[in-house]
Amino acid sequence: MAKSAKRRAPLWARLTAVCGAVLMVTSGVVLVGGNALIAKYTGAIDADGGLIGAPAEGATKAVAEDIKGPINILMAGIDPRDDKTAPLSDSIIVAHIPATMDQVYLFSIPRDLYVDIPAFPPTGFGGGKSKINAAMSYGSSVGNGKHDVKQGFQLLAKTVGQLTGIKDFQAGAIINFGGFKKIVEAMGGVTMTVDMVVKSEHLKPNGERRDRRPECADNTCAHPYIGEQKVYRPGTYHLKAWEALDYVRQRYGLPHSDYDRQRHQQQFIKAMAKQAMSKGVVTNPSKMLKILDAGGDALTFDGNGHSILDWGLALQGLNTDNMVSIKLPGGGVYDGGRYLGEGLGAGSDQFFEAVRNDRIPEFLLAHPEFVNRNS
Repeated sequence: MAKSAKRRAPLWARLTAVCGAVLMVTSGVVLVGGNALIAKYTGAIDADGGLIGAPAEGATKAVAEDIKGPINILMAGIDPRDDKTAPLSDSIIVAHIPATMDQVYLFSIPRDLYVDIPAFPPTGFGGGKSKINAAMSYGSSVGNGKHDVKQGFQLLAKTVGQLTGIKDFQAGAIINFGGFKKIVEAMGGVTMTVDMVVKSEHLKPNGERRDRRPECADNTCAHPYIGEQKVYRPGTYHLKAWEALDYVRQRYGLPHSDYDRQRHQQQFIKAMAKQAMSKGVVTNPSKMLKILDAGGDALTFDGNGHSILDWGLALQGLNTDNMVSIKLPGGGVYDGGRYLGEGLGAGSDQFFEAVRNDRIPEFLLAHPEFVNRNS
């Protein structure tokens, strides 16, 4: 093979898939034999509008060259649900890509953040205070007892936008954790550094579900499981799909609860992106096709008129080693002795201002405590 062909073959395309959390960036070259085959796989992923809004009627067809920084992408991770169950966003992550289009800054919105959720006429929700992970639920009802996660995402986007002052998101994604497991399996697992002892609330060492307490059969117990549990100890390991997803979803028993979980999810994103760019993935057509196949079950993506292939082409200059994860300070909010949720700490508003003005490096230089050092 010629040296230039190793860098990019004529019929190879770049794909960026945003996934959990959680986000997975598989920005690599995929030998598939033509763009028509790429479209076959990415068609199952693209939402064609519905998350952040469809392109205006009569608008010129969008092309990859139209995607320019700065960019803000909103992602929500949900558990598998049917259309009769209101969705909850267990993971909310914003990816900011600066005007230079060569870096990614990730910050998580705590799922229990106590916020003002704006009114949402499509469901008749009048607005009010609640935990932010309920926004999708309040926005998802479509009548007859059914729910649409894409419609629910619209209210989540409004809520996060009101919180951060980000007027518009250039792309949005919903990640179904059940389907995402298939993507990690297709990649052959993921190598991660575990930074603290984490005990699984849900699984045994062999990956099977832990036993339930007899009195917790009605799902009303806060901690219904008993018996031996999977334990993740500090060190670098190649985790199987079920291990990786179990690890990044734990918060009980951690020193800083959901804030530690947010950091682990961001570590997972970076590890997945780095592995997706490795030679073992990008030069393996069979593996990449399996990843694309699994993506249809895991990811709903709205690129604001651009396909996920367009986004992959536009973001081909991203360097996964330059992915910076941000930790927002916060703590509990109480009404008397009653816990209402979490509140953001000092400096958060200034950070959001830096995001809006595309001046995150300057902010982090003055506030280095916002950087997750062990990510």
